[in-house]
Amino acid sequence: SRRTKFLVTALIRYTNKKKNMALQNNKELTKAELQLMNLLWDKQEAFVNDLLEELPDPKPAYNTVSTFIRILVQKGFVGYKQLGKSHKYYPLVKKEEYLSGFMNNIKQTLFKGSFSSLVSFFAENENLTQNEIDELIEIINSHKK
Repeated sequence: SRRTKFLVTALIRYTNKKKNMALQNNKELTKAELQLMNLLWDKQEAFVNDLLEELPDPKPAYNTVSTFIRILVQKGFVGYKQLGKSHKYYPLVKKEEYLSGFMNNIKQTLFKGSFSSLVSFFAENENLTQNEIDELIEIINSHKK
């Protein structure tokens, strides 16, 4: 599936890149934080009200979203520009960088550091078509050193 290919590509990129500061501290996002980060990654920058509009019903309170954004700022995932009394927030961590660190943590903790075990797990559980398998082989081959 596309998700599996994205995860494999992200994991390969992780092994070839330095982690940024937030990821070096092994900071993981909660489900709510990740939901807000996904919105910020899509929008690139937003006010709290912009994020609140995009959240599904039932919508949390403005103060709840604002609190989670401030936590993301403290964790080093989000930055902001002060515009008068408002703050416009933007991601400091790229989605691919976070995903790479997250997947590496999964690889280390659940697959004993084995990349092949991780890929095998997804290949066996995703019911990949031959075309998808061929695409994954291409991705892996393109990242060989």
